[in-house]
Amino acid sequence: MVKFWESEHTFNHPWSHVSSGHWRKYPNPYNPAVISTDIVERNVNTSGVLNSTRLISTEFSMPRWVKNIFGSTTINAIEHSSVDPTNKKLCLESKNITFCNIVTIKETITYRQDPQDASRTIMNQQAEISVPSMTFMEKTLADSIAKNSKKGKEAMEWVINAISVEFEEA
Repeated sequence: MVKFWESEHTFNHPWSHVSSGHWRKYPNPYNPAVISTDIVERNVNTSGVLNSTRLISTEFSMPRWVKNIFGSTTINAIEHSSVDPTNKKLCLESKNITFCNIVTIKETITYRQDPQDASRTIMNQQAEISVPSMTFMEKTLADSIAKNSKKGKEAMEWVINAISVEFEEA
């Protein structure tokens, strides 16, 4: 199953401010889940475009049972970005590398100078959410239900046996 999402937003700030803000976005009070951003690779190509790869780590608050199933609540993503200062365009593509056998989220964001007004920046954001293996989740849940069902049946046997003894003694 694949779900697509898209959004566009205009910042009333020049591209230079918005593109600089991208690099200083974390930490921030609006998304405390992001716990680290680490630069893995960075280079400037012959056209003057800055290419970067970052590892972004997030820590989400999840119910204990989720942590027990997945073993962790830390999600890592790889972000590839290119900054083209000549054309005033910043492109980002990120994809989770944790739990990708369960769900894959690919996000693309483009910041570009508004062609009508250089004091504004247009952001396009797209996300593609894919659950490639619902069978894994279905199997995990089915196994859990089967295990709990067996316990439930054993509990009922125990209770019924106790009631039978009470009736025999009466």
